[in-house]
Amino acid sequence: MATIDIYNLSGAKVGSMDLADEVFGAVNEDLLWEAVRHYRAAGRAGTHATKNRWRVSGSGKKLWKQKGTGRARIGSIRSPLWRHGGTVHGPQPRSYDYTFPRKKLLGALRSALAAKLADGKIVVVKAFDVKEPKTKLFREALDKLKVEGTTLLVDVSTQPNPNLELSSRNIDGLELVRGNEVHPYHLMRYSHVVFAQPALERLQDSLKKSASRRDHVAPPAAEKKKSARRSRKAEVA
Repeated sequence: MATIDIYNLSGAKVGSMDLADEVFGAVNEDLLWEAVRHYRAAGRAGTHATKNRWRVSGSGKKLWKQKGTGRARIGSIRSPLWRHGGTVHGPQPRSYDYTFPRKKLLGALRSALAAKLADGKIVVVKAFDVKEPKTKLFREALDKLKVEGTTLLVDVSTQPNPNLELSSRNIDGLELVRGNEVHPYHLMRYSHVVFAQPALERLQDSLKKSASRRDHVAPPAAEKKKSARRSRKAEVA
């Protein structure tokens, strides 16, 4: 079982924390890619649109008679064959969101945490006990923790922390999320992750429970049929 050091906002070590192998043990890159793709697809506006022949401006009158002119037949000036006519099979407003299984999302979250731990990009603080809403002071605290580049802050979701929100919102490349809002996309997007110890403990406990339930899932119907056939063959033999 791996351990990680716990610091205060002054940069001093105040303890350590055990990390569960079920959560921080392995990285599934394919699952991570699927989770990030789903998150980005759900965030698309989907407001693109083109005008078909019924929406472009122009008369619907037949330009000339069908036969006898020597020209190609035409029914409307708004035909897609003509300049400024309608667009055929163009994009229309729609939602890009789709269903993503919860078990796969939790598995991707475990993989993201394991990847960040392997890279040494996870920092755990005892608590975000910010005394006053001062951006300069909080920036100095991050420097003492040796956090550079883009940063994700994960705080507990049980109580609001207005001083932390006001101190961190003006720092470029930094985002604050609650412990129950963490997504694999957040962990992959930012170079460093700073957890409050209670937030990491809650997240680890929930991911451990989901991993244990996954390990005790009943075998699929196909496996049951195979085992039944094997038992029947054994009885015949």
